[in-house]
Amino acid sequence: MQVCASYGIPHSQFLGADTGGRWTALDRAKALAYAAFDRSVCEGCGTRMAEWDEEVGGDRFAYVPEPQRCPGCELIEMERDQVPQGAEGRGVKIGLRPREAGA
Repeated sequence: MQVCASYGIPHSQFLGADTGGRWTALDRAKALAYAAFDRSVCEGCGTRMAEWDEEVGGDRFAYVPEPQRCPGCELIEMERDQVPQGAEGRGVKIGLRPREAGA
């Protein structure tokens, strides 16, 4: 469903059915269910509240924290330390771009 949402195509078309580009009732139901599922995912940790809620079959200890280091995030944080504080540093965003070949 994530691929379908990304391309804006009905699930039946993704599966190879020829619906003439029309969305079936089942396609619409799947898209709405996926949108609701997607909204339920925490932007911070990627889990859903139901996974933690024991009243709906979840587990308070469903996940175990595991430190991971991302070299890209590390570089961004190091560069962020170089941005001046105050007005001069407002609005500065730091991203990554691929290194040019041979550089």
